[in-house]
Amino acid sequence: MLKCKTNCIERPLSLAFEKLGRVIGRYPCVFLLLALYVAAALGAGFIFLNERQANDIEDQFTPVNGPAKMERKIVEEYFPQSEEFSHLRLSSEGTFASLIITDLQGGNILTEAAFDDIIELDRHVKSIKTGNNFTSLCAKINGNCMTNAVLDIINNKPNEVVSTAISYPIHNGTFLGTSIGGVELKAGSSEITSAKAIRLFYFLKEEKTKENSEWLDGFLKFFSNYTEMKVVHVSYFTSVSRQEELEANSDSVIPFFSITYCLAVNISILSCLRLDCVRTKVWVAMSGVLSAGMAVLASFGLLLFCEMPFAMTVATAPFLILGIGVDDMFIMISCWQKTKVYDEVEDRLAETYKEAAVSITITTLTDVLSFYIGLLTPFRSVQSFCMYTSTTILFCYIFNITFFGACLALNGRREKGNKHWLTCMEVPKASDDDDATGNICCVGGAYDKDTGTDLEMPMDLFFKNHYGPFLTKTWVKMFVCLFYAGYLAVSIYGCFQIKEGLDLKNLAADGSYVGSYYDDEDTFFSAYGPNVMLVMTDENFQYWNSTARQNLDLCLENFQNLSMVSKDSDISPISWFHAYMNYGKNLNLNLDDETQFKRHLNYFLGVSGFSQDVNFTNNEIRASRMFIQTVNISTAVDEKDMLNAFRETAEQCGKVQTPIDLTVYHPAFIYFDQYAVIVTNTIQNVVAATCAMLVVSLLLIPNPLCSLWVTFAIASVIVGVAGFMALWDVSLDSISMINLVICIGFSVDFSAHISYAFVSSEKPSVNEKALDAIYKLGYPILQGAVSTIAGVVVLAAAKSYIFRTFFKIMFLVIMFGAIHGIVFIPVFLTFFGICGQMSCTKQEKNTLSEVQSENCNRKNQQVAPIMMASAKIENDRQRTIQSPDNDSKNQQIATVMSLTTQLTNCGSIDFDCY
Repeated sequence: MLKCKTNCIERPLSLAFEKLGRVIGRYPCVFLLLALYVAAALGAGFIFLNERQANDIEDQFTPVNGPAKMERKIVEEYFPQSEEFSHLRLSSEGTFASLIITDLQGGNILTEAAFDDIIELDRHVKSIKTGNNFTSLCAKINGNCMTNAVLDIINNKPNEVVSTAISYPIHNGTFLGTSIGGVELKAGSSEITSAKAIRLFYFLKEEKTKENSEWLDGFLKFFSNYTEMKVVHVSYFTSVSRQEELEANSDSVIPFFSITYCLAVNISILSCLRLDCVRTKVWVAMSGVLSAGMAVLASFGLLLFCEMPFAMTVATAPFLILGIGVDDMFIMISCWQKTKVYDEVEDRLAETYKEAAVSITITTLTDVLSFYIGLLTPFRSVQSFCMYTSTTILFCYIFNITFFGACLALNGRREKGNKHWLTCMEVPKASDDDDATGNICCVGGAYDKDTGTDLEMPMDLFFKNHYGPFLTKTWVKMFVCLFYAGYLAVSIYGCFQIKEGLDLKNLAADGSYVGSYYDDEDTFFSAYGPNVMLVMTDENFQYWNSTARQNLDLCLENFQNLSMVSKDSDISPISWFHAYMNYGKNLNLNLDDETQFKRHLNYFLGVSGFSQDVNFTNNEIRASRMFIQTVNISTAVDEKDMLNAFRETAEQCGKVQTPIDLTVYHPAFIYFDQYAVIVTNTIQNVVAATCAMLVVSLLLIPNPLCSLWVTFAIASVIVGVAGFMALWDVSLDSISMINLVICIGFSVDFSAHISYAFVSSEKPSVNEKALDAIYKLGYPILQGAVSTIAGVVVLAAAKSYIFRTFFKIMFLVIMFGAIHGIVFIPVFLTFFGICGQMSCTKQEKNTLSEVQSENCNRKNQQVAPIMMASAKIENDRQRTIQSPDNDSKNQQIATVMSLTTQLTNCGSIDFDCY
């Protein structure tokens, strides 16, 4: 008959690990020392840590080869930086310092008292000296340092701010939308009556990198020690602030690792602690934590040797690895405790590896695959994290098999000699009459006389005698299904509330001056967004042709009709072309003629201020650009919609009768590009990883249907984490994408353990299989969940959004994964009996013919005395070992030999039915 099990890979793997366990049990010191040597040798790679650090925000947190980066190359190719500074025409954010100044009481900033302080601040900034003064470093216009328009309007005289009528957003041809914020206008007029904030910019020359950095550091130092003035409040920022704050963030998490390591050690020891001074596994627990630490040391060192960039996101990996390593340790200890205590150590370890190694192999493969799939993402910060973490998990697996297995064998030798866990001195063996609590330091070595294994842990008994039977009650199963339906409903609702994008201020620590500046910017200067550059790079475009001009006008009109574009013709568009056409009209020039158009162009560009907007080389217009002013861009959704709308409109301009090769660009688009890829790449990674998990499960879990349940658990946990993270104010960005990749691996871990135990159980009914699986792995799963959460819980106290987000999602992943492992999956597995191995009786009822049924019954009758003999052999063997009487021993040995012969003679019975 075709059997339900498909163990063509699982069984050979189990046998291979059984042999490996026997070898390690025989030579534990060799494997222990070898692992220590490898960890120490590879750990030397940490000397390159400072060289490999990669914390550049643009490089790490924006998409690799994002469209905006290609657009920037086009701008820089056709419009190289001019000596004449123009903020509008920068291809990058520039090198600058900035102040946002508000009234201390939140009132009108356009007062004489406020401007007394503002002008004093301006004087302080320009007097900052760090080897070079501001005048020698500042960006220049017509040979003079760039000034702030709002101060120019009042001629740097505070008393004129009250008497001068300032128009908004254009004052005498100068745009003030980014300089004055929180504006209120006189009814029916463009004149400002009050404002809440003034913003000042201090731009520096791009080429003086070292000197600029020193001056910006001096600027930050000055304002970090600055005391508030009488009337105004100041928030400050520089072009290097985000970078410096990000680097400071990665250093701030280092102290948390020592706390985490102590937590992991304590939890592991408490979980493995017994009152029996021989059977307690304190050293085993400590070696398990040490094994995880060695994995971090070896893997990080190896990758640093290989020149792999070390992004700040990698700083969260050690917290995660501690949880993974300790989780596998609990599985191995659980299997060790179910071996017979008086067997040889190498036999016990062989049996442990046979039972545990496949289970931890499944979880290791799924974790590693999910992280390696994360390398497909276009964010270098994610790629770096996934490479370091996946490699560390591999080393964690290797060290658990070798180093931890060797420690387990050495501990087994100590137990076999009935030696104290601390002094390693032999102690008297515990008897049934001993008071366990009273003789804790004097006797030890107690074990279950019926099974010959370690005494069961109280939590194991809880899962076996209380939780398991409770969970398999019919009414409890129905309640679990209803609870799951509620969980799924809330999760799906949360998925529709997800926000996209990484707010740049979140890269700084809580309470940072960067956050204060961004908050003021969002509050007072969100009315006007980026002034987007429209770049035409078609050298064959005929600007003098009336048809081509009509198509260009139609294209610009499409941009002007966008909802996020200013309808004020004074500020948008800023177009050299329309200014030139008006110039020609006023002078009665025939600009429909190519020769006339080109002849007067150079002169016009020189006198109009548009010289940087046209690349006019060898009497050919190679490229030109115009600018469109956006409005009301205040949220991530606004930024995404604006980016998509501009690119779609530019694409449509290339489909008209006279195609226009148009590129849209603004330096902020470099960061907005994440919106274009974050959702699609997250879905791509999740789907790819889920498919990989399904393949691994099908290969290693000896039942196809249960492998599908593991895949179901992955999808269910991912939906839950995505939904609840949105409800917990976590956006979908490159940081949370990392954690969703983690989610895939961890959602497999718990469900794979319990599914494998379920299908491997030899119990006849599905309820008994579920009970057996929960009994074997309920406590290890709980231990693993608690230890992993303990590994990241300290990050909840971090002042960084990145590390807090890591904690939030890891908490959700582990909590939902554990609930699926010990609540949902065991119940769902009982609904489909095909997941289990069918007993002979069930095969008889369902599939065998009447003749086959009779044969099976006859074989049952033959086997019954054999099975009774086998049980008697085991009981007599145990009594023989413990008997103090030599004569009694000889008599019992003879009985055992007789029963063994009887069993051997029955070996010709056909066991196909079983």
